[in-house]
Amino acid sequence: MQPKKNNKIGITALYCRLSRDDGMDGESNSIVNQKTLLSQKAKEKGLTDTKFYVDDGYTGTNFNRPGFQ
Repeated sequence: MQPKKNNKIGITALYCRLSRDDGMDGESNSIVNQKTLLSQKAKEKGLTDTKFYVDDGYTGTNFNRPGFQ
């Protein structure tokens, strides 16, 4: 569903996660790729007020992750 023009709908949360099991230090290439893909999809949907939440190095087996909180 496309949002109406000039109609504020709030922010769109874009969430990226990569487990420490990937063995990379710092922000990994996969996180960069996720950000690019999510930004492109949000733009296609007309969502311009976006905010990233990133958990790089945290397991996805539970919800105890800073970006998820």
